[in-house]
Amino acid sequence: MAQGDGETLELPSLDQMQHWTRVIGRAQQMMLERASQAVSDAPAHVPGYPMPFDPQTVAAIQSEFANEGMALWQRFLDSGGLMAKEPAPAPADSIAARKDRRFSDPAWAKHPLFDLIRQSYLLASDYLLRLSDAVDGVDPKQKAQLRFATQGLVDAMSPSNFPLTNPKVLDKTLETGGENLLKGLKHMLADMEKGQLTHTDGSLFELGRNVASTPGKVIKETALYQLIHYAPTTDKVLETPLVIFPPWINRFYILDLSPEKSFVRWAVEQGISVFIVSWKSADATMKDVIWDDYILKGQIDAIDTVRDLLDVESVHTVGYCVAGTTLAATLALLAARGEEAKVKSATYFTAQVDFSKAGDLTLFVDDEQLKLVDQLASPGYLDGRYMAATFNLLRGRDLIWNYVINNYLLGQDYPPFDLLFWNGDTTNLPAKWHKAYLADLYRDNKLAVPGGITVDGTPIDLHRIKTPSYIQAGQEDHIAPVSSVWKLTEHFSGPLRFVLAGSGHIAGVINPPSLGKYQYWTNDAPVATLDDFVAGAKETKGSWWPDWLAWIEDMTPAKVPAKGARKPGKGKLKALEDAPGSYVKTR
Repeated sequence: MAQGDGETLELPSLDQMQHWTRVIGRAQQMMLERASQAVSDAPAHVPGYPMPFDPQTVAAIQSEFANEGMALWQRFLDSGGLMAKEPAPAPADSIAARKDRRFSDPAWAKHPLFDLIRQSYLLASDYLLRLSDAVDGVDPKQKAQLRFATQGLVDAMSPSNFPLTNPKVLDKTLETGGENLLKGLKHMLADMEKGQLTHTDGSLFELGRNVASTPGKVIKETALYQLIHYAPTTDKVLETPLVIFPPWINRFYILDLSPEKSFVRWAVEQGISVFIVSWKSADATMKDVIWDDYILKGQIDAIDTVRDLLDVESVHTVGYCVAGTTLAATLALLAARGEEAKVKSATYFTAQVDFSKAGDLTLFVDDEQLKLVDQLASPGYLDGRYMAATFNLLRGRDLIWNYVINNYLLGQDYPPFDLLFWNGDTTNLPAKWHKAYLADLYRDNKLAVPGGITVDGTPIDLHRIKTPSYIQAGQEDHIAPVSSVWKLTEHFSGPLRFVLAGSGHIAGVINPPSLGKYQYWTNDAPVATLDDFVAGAKETKGSWWPDWLAWIEDMTPAKVPAKGARKPGKGKLKALEDAPGSYVKTR
């Protein structure tokens, strides 16, 4: 059977190979027939009825599909068909010549049968996607939903996902006598039992030991959050402390992973008094919690708590993702109340306030989806596993099918990865808040409209925010696209610094200087659009964290001794328990 280089693969029999050849050819023919039928079924005779496809566009797509299909077969026959030692190379400009990690094993390209399977699939999937793009006369959102669904379908249909059409799986099965499939079945049954796809070996990580291990104390606990104060490691600290608000759709320790990746630990080492909010995972007691609670009883309460504890006028703040959206609403409320001086600066990690360009997540927000949220949230909260599944769907090829192949089909052990451990540590959400968030922000985009949303009876207007803002976006972010994060600059009135980081929603944020990874872009010239920013941006290799630190220190350079209330539990608020606290451990 297939070896690692794909050169010694032995075919079962000529009859079997000829059977697969007929199957692949028939599949291509069925695709063409179905597309033609879809066009002919369109009721074009009805005045005003929109054609599902533009006939000329479909005809052009069909013609290209047929031509490339014929060219594929011709190359196959010219090279000697199934009896060839190796397939004829695909033209450099063809679909089959594109790089695709799913087919990185050499056997896909070196053996005629698997090369034919691979090229036929890529040709058919490209055809389906182009056909979905050719749909005409429907709402743009419906068209985007169709495109997303089609992409999910073709990803699921990949021959790499099936044991009989994946040479690496076939090789492994013969090598182990099928033990890989038994081990994979064990993995799959375990995932079915817990209702969640496993990405890493969770037994290798322990909260407080090798993740969420930065020393500190829980100094306050409410029905909504625990407040953690981290122990200083420098003799002096910045007078203005930092309060971090992580998203409550995830555990807070994304910002305190392993010691070498921890933003919290790094910030403490730079001489900053760091506090972080650990949100409570929702249960039935939180069925009436709404967004106002996260603003008033969460963020503002935590800000006031730290101000009072350290006897300072203001604090620096960080809001990550949804907590950044909420931080903007918090600042707008404080501005309306004349209390904006409580916050010296606001840093936004991949946050959005205007959802007009919010990307693929908007495809999951319509009336039917909101009804589904109601059905899934019968205890008054939404099980975090549903949110995890949604985020996995956004990158199904990487976060679903890649693990199906490696862990179910190949039976591989799960790799140790702290970020994936965090990703699988789901958090429940208050149902009433979650539904309102989806409807008011993602669907109706009310926060972007002055007065569109009220908090505690006060209309919110983001344009009233004059607090200095550091806005970080991820170049490859699929959850908060760069164009969506940029819109923060269009709504705030205070001084702004926009930084575009390499990578995406997580790795673009969690990028410590010690790793020397990625890069970031800045542009100190006044620019009105994202395109202008990119056109004049300066690239800097490595982490953007030092740039943020310089921004903070330039604004508030004063330092004070790290003693008294600057040490966890030594001020007005006594230590309740060691960090990372108990809320992060509740399931």
